[in-house]
Amino acid sequence: MEERRRSKRMELKSHLLASRLDSNEKEEVGVDVINVSKTGIGFKCDRLLDMGNVYEAFLTIWTKEVIHAFIEVVRIEKDGDSFQYGGLFIGMPECDLQRIDVYQVVSEADKYKK
Repeated sequence: MEERRRSKRMELKSHLLASRLDSNEKEEVGVDVINVSKTGIGFKCDRLLDMGNVYEAFLTIWTKEVIHAFIEVVRIEKDGDSFQYGGLFIGMPECDLQRIDVYQVVSEADKYKK
């Protein structure tokens, strides 16, 4: 498969709570983050989310800070009893994007130390 991502993905053990933006219902969906980059996120979820819809999300990052983000679902794959998703960050503030960038730099430096 051809790599089409604009930014390098890195692993991040985190949990994400997301709710659909275009719905009056504010039911939160728990998902497990697989990887993250400046432009998007990969995650698993037991529920089927809608392709193309935007979800409001609260992403807990490695510093235990919470980043408020909006994620558009752009890829869905069935994985056993759950689903794997690819999402793009929509309108994320530059300061939050820089936090992800810093994590990537530190992660890469740690690899070279070992």
